[in-house]
Amino acid sequence: MPSTAPTAVIDLDLPGPVVSRHVYGHFAEHLGRCIYGGFWVGEDSPVPNVRGIRTDVVQALRAMHIPNLRWPGGCFADDYHWRDGIGPRDQRPRMVNSHWGDVVEDNSFGTHEFMDLCELLGADPYVSGNIGSGSVREMSEWIEYLTRGDDSPMAALRRSNGRDEPWRVPFWGLGNEAWGCGGHLRAEQFASMARQYGTYVRNHGDNTVYRIAAGAAEDDYHWTETLMRSFDDLTGPDSRPGPFQAISFHYYTMTGSWGDKGSATRFTTDEWYLALSRAAHVDELLTRHSTVMDRYDPHQKVGLVLDEWGTWWNVEPGTNPGFLYQQNGLRDALVAAVHFDAFHRHADRLVMANIAQTVNVLQAMILTDPDTGALVLTPTYHVFEMNTAHHDAHALTVHLRDVPTTHAGDRPFPTISASATVTDDTALVSLSNLHAQDATTLVLDLRGRDVTGHTARILTAPSLESHNTPAAPTAVAPTTHDGVRPHPRGLQVDLPAHAYVTVSLDLA
Repeated sequence: MPSTAPTAVIDLDLPGPVVSRHVYGHFAEHLGRCIYGGFWVGEDSPVPNVRGIRTDVVQALRAMHIPNLRWPGGCFADDYHWRDGIGPRDQRPRMVNSHWGDVVEDNSFGTHEFMDLCELLGADPYVSGNIGSGSVREMSEWIEYLTRGDDSPMAALRRSNGRDEPWRVPFWGLGNEAWGCGGHLRAEQFASMARQYGTYVRNHGDNTVYRIAAGAAEDDYHWTETLMRSFDDLTGPDSRPGPFQAISFHYYTMTGSWGDKGSATRFTTDEWYLALSRAAHVDELLTRHSTVMDRYDPHQKVGLVLDEWGTWWNVEPGTNPGFLYQQNGLRDALVAAVHFDAFHRHADRLVMANIAQTVNVLQAMILTDPDTGALVLTPTYHVFEMNTAHHDAHALTVHLRDVPTTHAGDRPFPTISASATVTDDTALVSLSNLHAQDATTLVLDLRGRDVTGHTARILTAPSLESHNTPAAPTAVAPTTHDGVRPHPRGLQVDLPAHAYVTVSLDLA
């Protein structure tokens, strides 16, 4: 342990880049019970719904200010043909969801249902287009169907299916994991296809589309560099990105291998630290992908998007292995907190991130019981909700000093993670004590502006394995934190072991 108290130095009068609310984005794929039984229960369901969309799920996500929702995949996107999901539901063709459980998809949740969902949520739609098995024309007609307002062929087709006014679609994905399930393409092949497809995802009327090219797996920097080299010159201050405006990548946290990823609720202390250290690795990935992009785009006109991230554990025993249903505990919440700290540090380049996935799949916000219909908010949900004040605020640099360390494997691992943002008259400081057993007290050395008041909240639980269930829905839930006191340099914050704390500051 250090001989002096750990300290976070924050200059409140030096705001940095804006932390886009879209880095708190979400992802809903046709996978397991994410759509069917999660968002969509059908109009005849006894579960309260609005036009088939589950009411309590919408209410919960609105409470955490969900900014955007990515759909229909994922791997499913490059098998999805949008015309199969429009028109009368009883006349829609069926398909095989070959990636996720090899089940038959009836397409009852399609374009109109998704756009209705986004309107109910107050979230921006992020549509993933099919490059893997689709065509340029198919993608071009989909954006026309969604966003054109005159009497064009696709606008007329939309009206015949009951929607007169066009929708607003700000985000569009060009394929998904093109290096794998999206076509097993080489980077050079995909770069050419992204330019071609992006050209035909047109802006119709006053709808302007931000096009995101499917990017790398984890640390495949060659993929990012190949896409960046496909742009025309971006070195001039007035130059603009061409057929797409952003590049994505994907990164998942696990403690084992792809064949045996580890358990969500049964793990050792060593696995606790291993998971959190692997989550912290996202900072290095963001740094290195950004460095590659900076070489070709010094004015940061091209955005970086992490549109799949989160924990990926072995499925819960007795569930369909193709449905990716896993529990979600305190450890997952701290994994999310570590990611958000990294996102805030990279706000100059990172424009969006989407956790995988929103309901009943992987690191979900919400779990629904298939038998009773009960809804459970996960610890990860609570971290998202506690962070809403970071949305569209300015990042502040946090200088951590004298931080305790432990080991994750054979590497030293700092046990405090932190970030902060500021608006005109408030700031929010996020603090994680990642140590499994030891509490600590941290000094907030607050400089540059007067702090006139503060409040704090905490998320923790007695056990590292704690998680929420229908029988114990608030085993891990935020409460008011009274462990914040004045200090000559600002504030002193008690951080219990394995805890997440937010401190809200009122500024003069």
